[in-house]
Amino acid sequence: MVATILVGMLCAHLLCFSAMFLLISQRLQGNKMGMHYFATGNLLLGLAYVLQLAEGGPAWSAMSVVNHTLALASPIAYWLGAMRFFGQEVPLWRPVVVFSLAYAGAQVLVQWSMGAVARYAMLAAMSSTMFFVMAWTVVYGVRTFARDLRWEMFFFALLITGIGVLNAIKFVRLATGGLDMLRMDHTFQMVFYIYMSSLATLLPPAIIWLVLRRLTDELRGMAARDPLTGLLNRRGLAQALEAHFNTRDAAPAYLLLLDVDHFKRINDSHGHQAGDAVLCQVAEVLRRAVRRGDLTGRVGGEEFAAVCLDTDRAGAMQVAERLRAGMESRSMEIPGARAPLRCTATIGISAPFTGTASLDDAMRQADAALYRGKDAGRNRIEASARQAGVPAPDGGP
Repeated sequence: MVATILVGMLCAHLLCFSAMFLLISQRLQGNKMGMHYFATGNLLLGLAYVLQLAEGGPAWSAMSVVNHTLALASPIAYWLGAMRFFGQEVPLWRPVVVFSLAYAGAQVLVQWSMGAVARYAMLAAMSSTMFFVMAWTVVYGVRTFARDLRWEMFFFALLITGIGVLNAIKFVRLATGGLDMLRMDHTFQMVFYIYMSSLATLLPPAIIWLVLRRLTDELRGMAARDPLTGLLNRRGLAQALEAHFNTRDAAPAYLLLLDVDHFKRINDSHGHQAGDAVLCQVAEVLRRAVRRGDLTGRVGGEEFAAVCLDTDRAGAMQVAERLRAGMESRSMEIPGARAPLRCTATIGISAPFTGTASLDDAMRQADAALYRGKDAGRNRIEASARQAGVPAPDGGP
């Protein structure tokens, strides 16, 4: 009686959270983060336990075949949902249907050739294997695609490993004790259903927490980035610099400000759409010119910034020259234009600074140097007045 109540509660949890996941997926426009896949997984597993209650015990019937098939198809749906959560575009129904048909055929073959015990043992063995592989994938993800979710992934791996262990024990007990150990009042079955009911209570809120965290991270990222170019905005630069200076014994940083020469002429002659295309290509030049670990941002209309971290004055000047030369040699493809545009840029470099509090001062220094470069003829690099005696690099105007 107690086991029947536990399975009934498990069914209710699974089906209710399936509906909740589906409702959440409908509210997530665009990237649904796999929530509709998780809804399908819960639905399949919930229906499998409904059929188990309807069966009343081990039996050979079409209902039993469907029950076992749904029970194993649900981890496939969960696995695919996790892949969608981490950005992999994978289909849902084709893998689930192909697997379900193959496993239904395998059940018929095993029942006919080896008997009922072998068919139930096959379910336990397949379940155990699937969940162990899933747990290994989660642990692997901590070092690769889920580095930002370290503790959450370890939590999921622990719970999934528990399912694998229980199914492995069930396989051994079936092989040694037969179908008798599957009785609803058997102690092992009671432990199994208690654990599964606990998972049905813990895992869905944990999945919702992951979705909320991912949405929060995306909103934070959107607030820190320029929507046109994808570069950091001024706020994003300040946050990234704060993280840099707070987490290491950092060397002084140098701020480079780049302004596209005669950008107003481009807008006036070709329109704002062409101007936006130029800005996106300037952002690409900027990304290619800086070193790994440097920061890049757009801080004004046609004004861009690069922060050279852990370098010296010569290193910052080399980055500036790569950037100036990259702009000078770049052919800007503009929609509707008969020929590519050629643009140049003037770059101002600040004195070295060692903290986020000095960022505004570095901005003023680089801005002053930038406008000296504009007055001196454009398409050149100008260092801050505090960097006395620093000439422009060879090749610069």
